[in-house]
Amino acid sequence: MNFVLLLLGLVGVARGYRILVVFPLPSRSHYILGNGVGRGLANAGHDVTVIAPYEDKNAPKNYKNVVLTGVEDALWKGEAKEKFNPVENGKVHPWFTMLFVLNFMGNHMIEKVLGHPNFQKVLKEQFDVVIVEQFRNDAMKALGCHFNAPLIMVSSVGVHTWVVADTGSPIPPSYVPDMSLSYTSDMNLLERGFNLLTQLVYYLNSYLLFYPAQKAVAQKYFPKCANNELIISNVSLYFINSHESTNEPVPAAPNMVNIGGYHISPPKELPADLKTFLDNAKEGVVYFSMGSNIKFSELGPEVTQAIVRAFKKIKQKVLWKYDGDELPGKPGNVKIAKWFPQADILAHPNVKLFITHGGLLSTLETIYHGVPVLTLPVFGDQRLNAARTEIFGYGLAIDFFELNEENFSDAIEKMLSDPKYFNTAKKRSVLFHDRPMKPVDSLVYWTEYIARHRGAPHLKVAGFNLPWYKYFLVDVIVVFVLLPVLLLYLLVKKLCSKASKRGQKKNKSD
Repeated sequence: MNFVLLLLGLVGVARGYRILVVFPLPSRSHYILGNGVGRGLANAGHDVTVIAPYEDKNAPKNYKNVVLTGVEDALWKGEAKEKFNPVENGKVHPWFTMLFVLNFMGNHMIEKVLGHPNFQKVLKEQFDVVIVEQFRNDAMKALGCHFNAPLIMVSSVGVHTWVVADTGSPIPPSYVPDMSLSYTSDMNLLERGFNLLTQLVYYLNSYLLFYPAQKAVAQKYFPKCANNELIISNVSLYFINSHESTNEPVPAAPNMVNIGGYHISPPKELPADLKTFLDNAKEGVVYFSMGSNIKFSELGPEVTQAIVRAFKKIKQKVLWKYDGDELPGKPGNVKIAKWFPQADILAHPNVKLFITHGGLLSTLETIYHGVPVLTLPVFGDQRLNAARTEIFGYGLAIDFFELNEENFSDAIEKMLSDPKYFNTAKKRSVLFHDRPMKPVDSLVYWTEYIARHRGAPHLKVAGFNLPWYKYFLVDVIVVFVLLPVLLLYLLVKKLCSKASKRGQKKNKSD
């Protein structure tokens, strides 16, 4: 029997598995990760269907695009745009973002995606493995049940409370900061206390508000699966978009696999104008990009002009990803464009500094190529990533909302003049590349492993199946700590009462 199962597994690999990849968030950076998953598996010979708001127009022949048309507008316009404005969200308390912005985004987005006609058509097909990005979309975990296929989740922002809830892996608040905070593993007393409270707020929010709302949506679209408690606990494997060279090490269950950097391809030849610009930069080049969500054309002129004046002072050339058609006061050493091939630019030896918002993809790419980084974090995990660049020694950080010409100029000057940042970035790059296999190969191997072993339940830790009160030893604390203390209190109280009564009787007899 075992021989037959092994033979069937080998036949499955030979013909390729049918794999569904769902990355529903209408964000270009998240789509890059989803497309990386799809292309990696398709290039390995599997039949891949990718559901996303965007399309890969040069996809491999065994890669099928299912485009969620209109979802991007649904999330970034009207009421949704007001709630998801990245600059405004960066100014509010992280608990507010958790309770209102992310809850609204998750519940708003999941309806738009699951109810989309292109998504509904895919539900009639069959797949061997389902891969879904985890980003406030827990109702989609019902897809594993719907297709009767193993479910793999992808954490695009590293290890955090969303992951450990599905794996049973510990996340000690004493040294693992929440992704919304700008802490590192070396937290002081107040930071550890606030980190613990943030985790508690997350769990209360999830179990009292978010999960019930997601389960209601799942019941609407997957009535045969949503009543099963496994809707929030049927994950076979977690791919984590991180690596020890860029993220601080944290505990990981056997079904958590680091594949940080899998989306990065070997550098390609640059367009002629960019190649000439970089080749002729004798003093080096500073590359500046704030990702796809920060639009300088929508910001006030104060921040933009402070940056312009700072760049005017340096002798290096500057490539600035700028979304506007014109940049008032643009210095002669600055070249602007609405898009640059970021990874290919970072690979050029004349790039001396990368200035970025601190997104995880940019952080991974800068370490891949060994370029020091100045981060200007705005929201989400960017502050956490920025703090790591400083503690690891290959970068500096300035909060975007505290940015001015003086501190920006000082940071650039310091990083360009002190070789320690460049040297440390190169050392980190060596660590990044020193792995048993390339991250994309690890992605392929573990996907096939989960398919071969039908979810590989043997990888799940026992804590995964424990109710919360057992996992956190609440019952032990009650029985062996609180109960004895209560009994001792009652006993002392009773003895004191008897002693008091005897004293009163003695006084009366006297």
